[in-house]
Amino acid sequence: MGDKVSKSEADWRAQLTPEQYHVAREKGTERAFTGRYHDNKESGTYNCICCGEPLFSSKTKFDSGTGWPSFSEPMDPEKVGEVSDRSFFMRRTEVICNKCDAHLGHVFPDGPKPTGLRYCLNSAALGFKKED
Repeated sequence: MGDKVSKSEADWRAQLTPEQYHVAREKGTERAFTGRYHDNKESGTYNCICCGEPLFSSKTKFDSGTGWPSFSEPMDPEKVGEVSDRSFFMRRTEVICNKCDAHLGHVFPDGPKPTGLRYCLNSAALGFKKED
């Protein structure tokens, strides 16, 4: 995975748009059905918006009906971390980029087989590289 990426708050703010910063660095959430990738059907790779690490493939993307891009598994489980999230009086599992600790979204146990997982992510935390 390479070296951990660590930047100051000022550096992250200079690199990211206000929405990207809010989602990825302050653990925010974009409104459902507003993100640029929730309905993306192109083939390619979804990367961390903060460090560029390739995290999810379009091959595992599916329409969950939630309004956020959803995936059944990461490209490499070592690149994606899970953290217990008890905010807003809920029990959830937060998904982060292990390279830079960016907040990506949450994972839920109601996805399609064979994994049964739904990685429900924010478009604002992702970049997309289309396959050639």
